[in-house]
Amino acid sequence: MSDETLLDRDHLDAQTFGDEALARELLGLFADQCRSLLPGVADPGRSEADRADLAHTLKGSALGVGASRVAARAAETEDALRVGSDVSPGRALALAEAVAATLAALDATS
Repeated sequence: MSDETLLDRDHLDAQTFGDEALARELLGLFADQCRSLLPGVADPGRSEADRADLAHTLKGSALGVGASRVAARAAETEDALRVGSDVSPGRALALAEAVAATLAALDATS
């Protein structure tokens, strides 16, 4: 993913047909998913397959709302876990930072 914007509003508008209430609802669901999925992705006590599945879900959710940076970091994390590599601290931090920055941007616009 070359364009790693925090949130592509044009993409979100296309997904919601410009319905602002729907966009707010989807962004709220996305924020909830970020908060619930990220701890599981980062939990070394879970299996790599389980963590990869959580990263995949987070990636899909991010792609749906146009959160490109979260999607890219989640994809990298998923890929590493699928090949049996544990998630390095740097990769985990990059995903956490992408989520935090995106959630902060969402909070600032609501």
